[in-house]
Amino acid sequence: MAAAERVEALAVPVCALCERPLGVKVEWHHPVPKSEGGRETVPVHPICHRTIHATLSNAELARAYADFAVLRAHPDMVRFLKWIAGKPADFHAPTRAAR
Repeated sequence: MAAAERVEALAVPVCALCERPLGVKVEWHHPVPKSEGGRETVPVHPICHRTIHATLSNAELARAYADFAVLRAHPDMVRFLKWIAGKPADFHAPTRAAR
């Protein structure tokens, strides 16, 4: 096993949205929603997953926000990411619908 593979094997998985380490509860998000033809999934915290879907419709996700760099730059996501940054991996709070 090459050194890079050993480091990758030891790496703690992180949330695709907030990039914090994942906890016990993990959900799988389709960057392009299944309803819009997406097949790829990425791991996210439940609170991050709920925030994505409370903020943007499936059509918006497919059209403009399938790239996580673009999604993180959305004003509502910027505010959420600042708030969630210091929380533990399995932190849970009610998610408000922003739409």
